[in-house]
Amino acid sequence: MSLLQISEPGQSPEPHVNSKKRALGIDLGTTNSLVASVHDDNVQTLLDEQGEILLPSVVQYLPDDVLVGAIAKANAVDDPLNTIVSAKRFMGRSTEEVAGESESDAVFSYEFFSRDDGVVAINTVQGPKTAVEVSADILSVLAERGRKALGGEVEGVVITVPAYFDDAQRQATKDAARLAGLHVLRLLNEPTAAAVAYGLDQQDEGVIAVYDLGGGTFDISLLRLSKGVFEVLVTGGDSALGGDDFDRAIMEYLCEQLAIDKPLSPATERQLLNLACEIKEALSSEEFRIVEYSGSTVTLSRDDLYTLIDPLIQVTTRACKRVLRDAGLEKADVDHVVMVGGSTRGLRVREKVKVFFEQDPLVNIDPDKVVAVGAAIQADILVGNKPDSDMLLLDVLPLSLGLEIMGGLVEKVISRNTTIPVVKAQEFTTFKDGQTAISIHVVQGERELVSDCRSLARFELRGIPPMVAGAAHVRVTFQVDADGLLNVSAMEKSTGAGASIVVKPSYGLDDESITKMIKASFEHAQSDIALRALREQQVEADRVIESLLAALSDNGRELLSEEEFIALTASLDKLAVVKQENDKDAIKASIDEVGVASEAFAARRMDASIKQVLAGKTLDNAIE
Repeated sequence: MSLLQISEPGQSPEPHVNSKKRALGIDLGTTNSLVASVHDDNVQTLLDEQGEILLPSVVQYLPDDVLVGAIAKANAVDDPLNTIVSAKRFMGRSTEEVAGESESDAVFSYEFFSRDDGVVAINTVQGPKTAVEVSADILSVLAERGRKALGGEVEGVVITVPAYFDDAQRQATKDAARLAGLHVLRLLNEPTAAAVAYGLDQQDEGVIAVYDLGGGTFDISLLRLSKGVFEVLVTGGDSALGGDDFDRAIMEYLCEQLAIDKPLSPATERQLLNLACEIKEALSSEEFRIVEYSGSTVTLSRDDLYTLIDPLIQVTTRACKRVLRDAGLEKADVDHVVMVGGSTRGLRVREKVKVFFEQDPLVNIDPDKVVAVGAAIQADILVGNKPDSDMLLLDVLPLSLGLEIMGGLVEKVISRNTTIPVVKAQEFTTFKDGQTAISIHVVQGERELVSDCRSLARFELRGIPPMVAGAAHVRVTFQVDADGLLNVSAMEKSTGAGASIVVKPSYGLDDESITKMIKASFEHAQSDIALRALREQQVEADRVIESLLAALSDNGRELLSEEEFIALTASLDKLAVVKQENDKDAIKASIDEVGVASEAFAARRMDASIKQVLAGKTLDNAIE
């Protein structure tokens, strides 16, 4: 006789299932992606129907179908134009940015398409596909794997991103998840997720370096743990460097040794890249490898491999050196080094990292799984399954955020490496009398001039009551959420008139551009300070000239003699000329001269205003 398990309507026969909300941690990788979840306090990386954990981040578009994963990867050689590999490299990128990178032009043999909004797309038999759409197809497969494993719909997901992804790239990732029908609990920096996976949050304190070298991106982050709080001190890296570039270097060597003619067809290039990847993996355990291709033979030794990839590994160690310097730390201050990403399986990479940090890196957890494991742990917390958890993850802004002010100068509101989420506000005022609107220009960067920074967004605040210049009080608030996305709002305090904008640029900066901007700010620090001081004096000169000319036009002829009027006008003309000579001290001196020359006029205007107010009133009326 069979037994039936009976439960109350709406309740599961397994009470523990209802007590836990379903959540997933997703590592959306450049080369491979995977999904994990927490079950009975154990983290499990979820398998597909073939028992595989890794899902190749490859999508093939057919006229009436979409293939994702291993089957798409296998078809990449025969159908390279419709099979999208490493789409993550295009996240949040413009057509101009992609076309301007010779490296990308060489690695990716796609037919690029420029949309009206500037976002890069790839022509396929199903039409143009953006990185967001490709990523959504990958996420859909991972989400379905999660639903089958957990037995139903998930409450939310945590998706990991490179630490150096800017707000455009982060927003593109969230858009991909939304397109896949997923609720994003949070975007989590990949290095931070790795530290969580290793359980380093259980320690009291310490500094952790997370070295993350994947298929297409490299990140190095320094995290500080203090009393259960993870704080990312500083991040660096290269969003266009990874195992794909190792394969590329090997492929170029094969072409040279085997006298393969260029340019390569897309199919030949993909075939050679696949062969290069096999050689790279084989030389991790073999001393040499004999390669046969089109009737020719070449032998690659492990030393040959090291010669090819050492320059690329050196790029990563230079980045490590930079982040230590930015954080004001020495190698001896680092307590743990965590290795993340499939490319860290290579013995040469581990050897170089060990030499640089002067300690053995942590490699206990499969480097392909570690990020997804950390994301699953965080998802389990955020979905509410561990209300007593006190683990807090704090990330930082890679670049300063600010506004354009008069003179083309930047007023920084939030400095780079500020911990997020964060809210900061600053008050500004009007420049001209009667001004009823302000144009607000949001910028990102470290330089003093707007022209040397990156424009993020523009919007207008209208409805300001007409007042004299400087009387209005406009409060501008910058709010950055945990995903690094920015909301800027402005409000005139006396009327409550407001306006706001969510910064969602269609494309962003890669980490190399960010690094260049930071480096340029150091190189030009002295000249920028001097130029800012000059511009401030020029703006003050403009203010003085404009306000005084308006006053002279109002009642200058009534309150001044002809000689006084001519003398004051002459001092203004002189200031206008001196302002153009780019001499800060001379401009200040000329402003002071105008101030002295206009003292009598200012006093008479004040007297005239008081008389006008008191006209027709008795002393008692005036007191009232």
